[in-house]
Amino acid sequence: MLHENPSVLNLLRCKCPRCRLGNMFKYSNIYNFKKFMIMNDQCEVCHQHFDIEVGFYYGSGYVSYGVTVFLSVVTLIILYFLIGFSSSDNRIFYWLIFNAVLLLALQPYIMRFARTLWLAFFVKYNPRWRTEKPIPPERLNESQKNAW
Repeated sequence: MLHENPSVLNLLRCKCPRCRLGNMFKYSNIYNFKKFMIMNDQCEVCHQHFDIEVGFYYGSGYVSYGVTVFLSVVTLIILYFLIGFSSSDNRIFYWLIFNAVLLLALQPYIMRFARTLWLAFFVKYNPRWRTEKPIPPERLNESQKNAW
């Protein structure tokens, strides 16, 4: 039997929001740029469909934007308390460079996490997922699948 951990950490690990055990993405390497965003059609554990409707994941762009803004503010605050900022030197540029490199390095993960969080807004954790079947998608057009 799989260990069930209903914590928010499973969303950070890009697990299915319904059972929090199955992987949402087929490949674990986020730096394989040809394959890192390929998602499973459904959860291998609870059979929750991940592609709910055509264009469903367009909204995850807003989540990704919010996560990058949050990370930028956090790094700005941390560097402010570590080295401080002044109008008489170029320390703000150190933060700009550091933040740009950090966001570029984390972008594949942020994109995955944004999709996981976006799906979690619409598919809630179900502690009875073993006995209750997932709701099938209503508006899935096979010819338009993966058009996002």
